[in-house]
Amino acid sequence: MRNFTGITEVFRIFQNKESYFSDINKQQSNRLIINQLLLICGFAFLYGMVMGSYHSFLQSVVTGMKVIVLFLSSVVICFPSFFIIQQVLGSKMSFRQMIVIVLSGVVLTATIAVSFAPIVVVFQVTGGNYHFLQLLHVAIFIFAGIFGMRLMVDALKYACETKSIYPQIGVTVFRIWIIILAFVGIQLAWNLRPFLCEKNEEFKLFRKYEGNFYTAIIYSVQQLITTADPVKRDVPATIVKPADTTGKISDGADRILNQINK
Repeated sequence: MRNFTGITEVFRIFQNKESYFSDINKQQSNRLIINQLLLICGFAFLYGMVMGSYHSFLQSVVTGMKVIVLFLSSVVICFPSFFIIQQVLGSKMSFRQMIVIVLSGVVLTATIAVSFAPIVVVFQVTGGNYHFLQLLHVAIFIFAGIFGMRLMVDALKYACETKSIYPQIGVTVFRIWIIILAFVGIQLAWNLRPFLCEKNEEFKLFRKYEGNFYTAIIYSVQQLITTADPVKRDVPATIVKPADTTGKISDGADRILNQINK
């Protein structure tokens, strides 16, 4: 029962941002951070399994682990810069409070992503195209990430306007940090690929071909458009044989010579 209460405490920020942080003491924040990490790992693994299930069970399990690594690694890599910059700007928020805010955004991102899992399953069962599913997952991550980042900004605004423990310029800087976090996440996702494999493709832990995330998305869009219009109107080239005019030319030359001789 206590564990269930701790889990529900994680989601309380979604309904009551105003009093969420003021009611948390040090002991509660430690438990809250642990519950946040557990939820992130659980939801990320579940959504990753749905992604990888398009190919095989092995790919499903591996993709689940990759999504966990993607979420947590992005936070671990970017959080030090966020914390140090906020301290330089004059923030009075504690390390725990900042951790709780950032992890709350990641929890919301993972929660929204996993809520789309039934929709992904429907498209997979009904014969969804590989490139369509790839774009669908990208859209889901972007949609979920927007809500997660918005939650972080709202929490910092509350700390700035109500508690006066956070500088106004810090909110602006945080928006820039969000962009950095997004690019780091994209780069990590590209290095951890594949998350989704075609059914006729052999299992691969990592891919080695060149390129980048953006060219891959453009390629998927092109392939999706091509698949949508499979009828190719190729007009067969008509082979025109050159006329054999050798005899005619020689006959004309002979007549000219005969006339000159006469």
